[in-house]
Amino acid sequence: MSSRCALATRPFTSTTSASLAIPAALGSLVPALGALLFGIALGACERRVDEPLPLTPSSNVGDVAPPSSTGTPPASTGTPPASTGERDAGRCIQPTPSTPERPSPKLTGPDPACPDDPTGPFQLATGKVTFLEAKAPDVTVEIARREQERMRGLMYRTSMGENRGMIFVFQQRNNHSFWMHNTCIPLDMLFIDSDGTIVGIEENTPTLTDSTFDVGCPSTYVLELNAGWARRHGVVAGQKVRIEGI
Repeated sequence: MSSRCALATRPFTSTTSASLAIPAALGSLVPALGALLFGIALGACERRVDEPLPLTPSSNVGDVAPPSSTGTPPASTGTPPASTGERDAGRCIQPTPSTPERPSPKLTGPDPACPDDPTGPFQLATGKVTFLEAKAPDVTVEIARREQERMRGLMYRTSMGENRGMIFVFQQRNNHSFWMHNTCIPLDMLFIDSDGTIVGIEENTPTLTDSTFDVGCPSTYVLELNAGWARRHGVVAGQKVRIEGI
């Protein structure tokens, strides 16, 4: 947009009146000088406001390059769930081997050398463990919370239901170590961290041995199940569980 003002002007003419004497040599320059002065006066009166430049699209929609597949996805599309390996990168997890390190037990019942129970089993509260990333049934568990309950564990038991177990609850997150002293049925031991992540599994632990078993990673819970249960149901280290009743 532009704005201009009007000038009241009088054209210059050459004159030879007595009141104004102009040399003859300059007479021919008077008209040109008048036009120049008129232009200067007109320019001083005018204020110019530049128009904004027209907006030029940076590109057509069809010319926009697709986002890089290696970059961070837009927030509106959401972030795809991480795989177990990506999610647990940097934390201690003992991977489950493709085949068990110890063979499945040949026993179909308790170890024949099982000693008699001197006191009878403790009466424990029960809870439930749900496997969130495996097609496995929920397990009803006895809860060994106090020290004497944890020390006793499943000693002297001669059988345990298929979807039954015992969970040991610890006050300290640590690399817990277990033995099978006076334990008459073979077991799987699932070491579970405080956030429900299975950090390692000791499979097919033998009966009546004072050898110790651990996975080398800190945990808060240890779940004991019948030997072979975890592999039969596709449960491996790195998966999550939910514990109820603790």
